[in-house]
Amino acid sequence: MNSTMLDSGMVRRKKEKKKRPAWGAPKGIVLLATPEGWRTSVLTERGMLCGRLDVPVNSDPQDARAAAAVMVTELARDFHDTDVEVSWDPPQEPWSWTAQVTLSAENEPPSPDAEG
Repeated sequence: MNSTMLDSGMVRRKKEKKKRPAWGAPKGIVLLATPEGWRTSVLTERGMLCGRLDVPVNSDPQDARAAAAVMVTELARDFHDTDVEVSWDPPQEPWSWTAQVTLSAENEPPSPDAEG
């Protein structure tokens, strides 16, 4: 039986391509410890996404930073088909952390000086 025959009800469908979100790829993270829980703001190419981090309020800051980094790494991979690295800055306040999000070395375009 031919899988493209319309009579049989079997139709081959095109694989739908994920549309990239309008907010762009992640560029930075702000992580805040609040009495209600851990909050994140993800700076993107075109704006900021804010929300609650799904870790217990009494989690160690290192665990919260790791969870935030995983969240942003998966966001970049799932929606932008790219791998990123998260680098945490030294904390300026005991309840606030910031991180830079950069393309992984394997995703960076070759430099003009690179031999090809």
